[in-house]
Amino acid sequence: MTAQSTEQTLSDFTATTLEGAPQDLSAYAGKVVLVVNTASECGFTPQFEGLEQLWKEHGDAGLVVLGFPCNQFGGQEPGDAQQIGEFCQRNYGVTFPMFEKVDVNGDDAHPLFEWLRQEKGGLLGSKIKWNFTKFLIGRDGRVIERYAPTAKPESLTGDIEAALASE
Repeated sequence: MTAQSTEQTLSDFTATTLEGAPQDLSAYAGKVVLVVNTASECGFTPQFEGLEQLWKEHGDAGLVVLGFPCNQFGGQEPGDAQQIGEFCQRNYGVTFPMFEKVDVNGDDAHPLFEWLRQEKGGLLGSKIKWNFTKFLIGRDGRVIERYAPTAKPESLTGDIEAALASE
């Protein structure tokens, strides 16, 4: 493989919204983006509240939170798109963009997550170990940092504010 992977940015990817519409992620060019693989039945599910708070507090400054439901960890996202959307809205008031359920590891992993894992490996290699792994992407579309599922959304505030402040 050539060095091409380091040339890619968030804008090179497309995903499908929870409503079933294709979304070119270049729509978020110039923004600071927090990509999170989510699940409705996980011990970390209450993090939806903190993610929504980050989106509300920093959205006007250029932050976008993107949620990607995933059922690869303990079968903790068994619902369909409508059930996921209703759950997130009803229980956590989620208004940030949510996408269709994806795989984040393995042969069927969404290309976005293949790229994210390649750009920022975790403690045990590039594989994502659990729900609510978070990736912070700068205004230039490049990955700044990867955070473990245990990292509470509010603990990312300093890094998000620094990314928002940089051009």
